[in-house]
Amino acid sequence: MRIAVGSTNPTKVLAVESVMGRIYGNVEVFGVEVESGVSDQPIGIGEITRGAINRAKRALKKGNADLGVGIEAGIYEFPGTLTGYLDIQVCAVASPDGLVTLGHGPGFEYPPVVIRRILEEGVEAGIAMGELVNDLELKKKVGAIGVLSKGLLTRKELNETAVLMAMIPRLNLELWNVPSPTAPRSPLAGV
Repeated sequence: MRIAVGSTNPTKVLAVESVMGRIYGNVEVFGVEVESGVSDQPIGIGEITRGAINRAKRALKKGNADLGVGIEAGIYEFPGTLTGYLDIQVCAVASPDGLVTLGHGPGFEYPPVVIRRILEEGVEAGIAMGELVNDLELKKKVGAIGVLSKGLLTRKELNETAVLMAMIPRLNLELWNVPSPTAPRSPLAGV
């Protein structure tokens, strides 16, 4: 099975490879550069979701793949938090039959200075965090979550959760009454 990821960021490609390998077994996962169709720093659940869907559909087509996966991170308003915002990773999985499934990972807060730079200067969260901790390649490595969680969670792991959540309907298509030629084998098959 060929799976195209709508990004060449290693944390995203490796996350997809990890999850899809556990679901489907032998997979070929590769990243392709595609446009998200949204701002570089999405704000709001709608914009984040549109970016993930656009990436998935464009990766599917450009990669001539069996599945296209898009992962888009952004911030959205969340009452009661210290800054008023959480960051999440939304994942979309698209197949040639037109089915798109969605999921997202856990939300976390950026420091107030990062949120302020995003809202007032239009700076990407990854850039603002990278500058804050003097690591301009941060988003290609452990990510902001790796720094903020003191290494307890990496960006790859955060992305894995989003990918798995987007695969939930595909793992249980009978519950949604959706037929699909790309239905995964059961990880429990033969047990």
